[in-house]
Amino acid sequence: MKHTKKMATPLASFGSGAGLGGKISHYHGNQNIYKQGAPAYTLFYIQAGGVRLTTRSNHHAPAVTAILGAHDFFGELCLAGYPLRMSTAVALTSSSIRTIKKAKMLKMLRQETKTSNSLVTYLLSSVKNYSDHVANLLTSSAEQRLARVLLRLAHLENNGRSVAEIPFLSHQVLAEMVGTTRSRVNLFMNRFRKKGYIDYDGGLEVRQSLRKALRS
Repeated sequence: MKHTKKMATPLASFGSGAGLGGKISHYHGNQNIYKQGAPAYTLFYIQAGGVRLTTRSNHHAPAVTAILGAHDFFGELCLAGYPLRMSTAVALTSSSIRTIKKAKMLKMLRQETKTSNSLVTYLLSSVKNYSDHVANLLTSSAEQRLARVLLRLAHLENNGRSVAEIPFLSHQVLAEMVGTTRSRVNLFMNRFRKKGYIDYDGGLEVRQSLRKALRS
């Protein structure tokens, strides 16, 4: 997603997340973390791996509403008093995720100004990311949406790194995220690789040059 101004990120503010307390759990790829409609008493911080959020409405297939990577929060709507989960959270790959009780986080926000300011900055950035996500679904090609998903998972949207590695995701999973077919994702990934935007070496290496695909 594009930003006009670089904002502080949880990566800088929370690091490993150790200061947040809570319990670390491990999930395998495609494992549910919680389901839409479940009680919401906790929020989550991704230590490693990735998560996709999907929302289902009556008579419609689930829609992917967010793609999250390491050092992102999710489930934070419980802090605003939402009693139930508004989406389903599924691990994209093997992931380590810290679970933080709502009451503990609210106490930290009241007592620790630095934590409070960092989380507010993150939440404001998330609101903008969601708005951009909706706009991109309406205006971008499937190839551009795939490029944005990969850049988002690699945290290369707005930082100075030239390359980052993410766990390899099946083309079927990527197709579900992007809203296209597996065969088209295969076509786009081969095109990205030939142009030097990505590479495979155990995981999936994503390069900053992939941003050029957003202008195609």
